[in-house]
Amino acid sequence: MKFENLLTEVGGFGKYQISIIALLVIPRVTLPFHFLLNNFIAAIPSHHCDISSLDADGVLGNLSREERLTVSIPAQEDGTPASCHMFSHPQFHLLANSSSSSELPVVECQNGWEYDNSTIKSALATEFGLVCDRKGLNKATATIFFVGVMVGAAIFGWLSDRYGRKRMLMVAYLIAISFGVASAFSKSFIMFAIMRFFTGMGLTGISIISIVLCVEWADIAHRTIAGVIISFDWSISTMILPGIAYLVNDWRPLVITVTAPLILAFSQITYIPQMCLSDRKYSYLDLVRSSKMRKLAMLTGSTWFGVAFTYYGISLNISGFGLNLYLTQFIYGAIELPSKLVAYLCLDKLGRRYSQVGTLITTGVCIGITVLIPRDLWLPRTVISVLGKGFSEASFTCVFLYTTELYPTVLRQNGLGYSSFVGRVGVSLAPLVSLLDEVWLPLPQVLFCSVALSAGLLALLLSETHNVQLPETIEDVEKTRKRSVCSQLGMEPYKQTK
Repeated sequence: MKFENLLTEVGGFGKYQISIIALLVIPRVTLPFHFLLNNFIAAIPSHHCDISSLDADGVLGNLSREERLTVSIPAQEDGTPASCHMFSHPQFHLLANSSSSSELPVVECQNGWEYDNSTIKSALATEFGLVCDRKGLNKATATIFFVGVMVGAAIFGWLSDRYGRKRMLMVAYLIAISFGVASAFSKSFIMFAIMRFFTGMGLTGISIISIVLCVEWADIAHRTIAGVIISFDWSISTMILPGIAYLVNDWRPLVITVTAPLILAFSQITYIPQMCLSDRKYSYLDLVRSSKMRKLAMLTGSTWFGVAFTYYGISLNISGFGLNLYLTQFIYGAIELPSKLVAYLCLDKLGRRYSQVGTLITTGVCIGITVLIPRDLWLPRTVISVLGKGFSEASFTCVFLYTTELYPTVLRQNGLGYSSFVGRVGVSLAPLVSLLDEVWLPLPQVLFCSVALSAGLLALLLSETHNVQLPETIEDVEKTRKRSVCSQLGMEPYKQTK
């Protein structure tokens, strides 16, 4: 008897399934906290060179702060002090005429920088001097974290199918807690980067194992709602994150705060059920042994790359609205809630394939439109950008559920781990692609748009899984599965034909 048939016989979706989802919400709360944490801990506050070296003899003592900056630091086009350069010696004549400051010889900052701490008390940039010629390291922290997420997806995808979901979920908890807390006590940028890498490994294990547990323990009639409900914690946490970051505006306590929910989750691990798997041990090689599995792996990988690349390309760039970064992050989270409802309706009415294709292509179209709208028209750009963010989130909601349904039980974590691995390659590239605006300002958006449209078209080649029994073996995937029909009294017996 198939496992889903057994679930249907005992009621399909009741208090037991709801309790599983409730327990898994606790650790999943911390996922967006960490995945989007770089928007706050890697924010670069306004800064200028420390000018104490120019006042070694007290020559600036009688000047006001503004006058000191005028004679010590060249002004930018907007009149604010330059961030990375200073005069080699005080230019007192600028007090009478500051219009010629751009023609004077300058040097790089000699004694570090002074930062505006009015919004952010402490960040990576202020702690480790990640500004000016080291500014790119702020983007690198996100890339390093997501490389860890990428590696963790591959490792936990394989180990979870081999040793069980519950056991590996516990390991993921321990890794994420240990290295998450350790990163807050980093003494150097290198140490922080290493700790964030391993934190990402543990968090991705939590991510892919928890979604599979939710879907596997739900019957056909409730798989859609189970997959969507478990994704709501991401959106709500995305809205909560800016509030936490605003109240805890020192990066070290902030890292500890967003890691804390995992301690509670670990204490509840004994209540998580263990899924019994086939005696045979499967590996990633089984994803390419047969023709349909190879095709499935290629298509899910390309879909995940497109979804993750565009989602994080938008999510990790929250400074383009001209709004407060905390407000922008909240808006990004708020737009995800209605997008979940749209995703649910599409998944239930249109099916998985057309929902995946539609949300990806619409995301790409929104990004493309923002390229065409002049930057001085900030209101329409903001509206279209927020819509694009909403559709990209809907696309992510679809891809988790869709991928889980496409792969057989014996390879489900391997398949989701592999797909997530490819997706995280896109996530790792997204922060670096954003740096290409120095080559051509619209280039990052053009790339995000192109990838979203291409991935959406490729997703058309995937098979539909709506109202279809979850495959349990590779042989199930190789067969053509008939759509099962729901009656008002319950699920009818499932049939599979060659």
